[in-house]
Amino acid sequence: MAIFETIRNAWMIKDLRRRVLLTLLFLVLFRLGAFIPVPGVDVAEISKIASSAGLLGILNLFSGGSLLNFGLLSLGVLPYINASIILNLLQMVIPRLKEMAKEEGEAGRRKLAQWTRYMSVGLGVLEAIFFIVYLERSGVPILPDTFLTRVVITLTLTAGALITLWIGEVITEKGIGNGVSLIIFVGIVARLLPGVIEMVGLIGSGELPVPELVLVLAISVLIIAGVVTAYTAERKVPVQYAKRVVGRRMYGGQSTFIPLRLIQAGVLPIIFAQAVLMLPVTLAGFIPGLQGFAELFYSGTSWPYNLLLFFLIIFFTYFYTSISFNPTELADNLQKYGGFVPGVRPGPGTATYFQRILSHISLPAAVFLGILAILPNFFMPLLGVSGTRFLFGGTSILIVIGVALETVRQVEAFMVMRHYEGFLK
Repeated sequence: MAIFETIRNAWMIKDLRRRVLLTLLFLVLFRLGAFIPVPGVDVAEISKIASSAGLLGILNLFSGGSLLNFGLLSLGVLPYINASIILNLLQMVIPRLKEMAKEEGEAGRRKLAQWTRYMSVGLGVLEAIFFIVYLERSGVPILPDTFLTRVVITLTLTAGALITLWIGEVITEKGIGNGVSLIIFVGIVARLLPGVIEMVGLIGSGELPVPELVLVLAISVLIIAGVVTAYTAERKVPVQYAKRVVGRRMYGGQSTFIPLRLIQAGVLPIIFAQAVLMLPVTLAGFIPGLQGFAELFYSGTSWPYNLLLFFLIIFFTYFYTSISFNPTELADNLQKYGGFVPGVRPGPGTATYFQRILSHISLPAAVFLGILAILPNFFMPLLGVSGTRFLFGGTSILIVIGVALETVRQVEAFMVMRHYEGFLK
């Protein structure tokens, strides 16, 4: 079959094979780190709380699935995600940061990355303290009950967060795919087998009727098909290159196109929207009066939670599209190499044209992602089914498919460079 031939061709590329094996190795190391328990905490009691649909259940998703075991890497990529959100938002209000990211090139990006790491350390300490306070208020004892034990737990969790960040950066630089996204992806996929076992048990006990299961799975397949279609959709902008003579040779004159992806920002808007929504409960961990307000946010079927999630996804879709795609730079490069969009004036006119197209495709993409993220939160209760009984929620489906497609695109790029036919046709 063609798919097996494609996989065989991919495995024959030495550099690609090395990157894939390196990625798998570090993801396995991350999963092993999830099972190294933090001293002084009853893991069994934490699992009972984290397996529910409350705050720890949601944080478990973004920690890469290690929170259920309260292991060394329990914080996962949470501090890094929060630090990235803060620095990216600061770029909107501090021009110097924006200039550093765009005008200073690779040196500026390295400096911002270093600042993100420093901020991740500080946030790691704060989030570790929050976890300790939250566990104590949830009835989980800290043994022995001393200040030193709490310091050890805080330092252990912070060190684990830095180890996770290092694993993610190694995967991004020397492996395949985005390391942070893959860590979250692996945590979600790791729940697949336990979810299947739980589902079989529910069917056997009669708690989950077979017709209901078939209906849920059919709708889930439609959702997955819609997500794949949206992630692979492109707007092809035609480009014509003028003929030019260099020495005795003539260059240019051909027609091509620039593909503008429908979802430019990938899965990041969903991850960051969820991370921002954790703020109310984080504050409630230190301010007892906010606990009722925070629980309202983390009831998956509550309108405040879902409306905020929907609009935050729209905001982050526009935000990351604007910082990942620069119409002015693209228009300047086209003009520099003799390219132009037929019927559009080169230079500023082309930049305005690209910006207008980007605005047109960003709105439906953002609304699509927002609806898919909140749809299962209302769909499951209507069927009388608990979301925790199923393998993935709406956000998990979007993250899994988005990360998988992004990783496949990178593999595709390696294969195309070696003149092999890739996975995506």
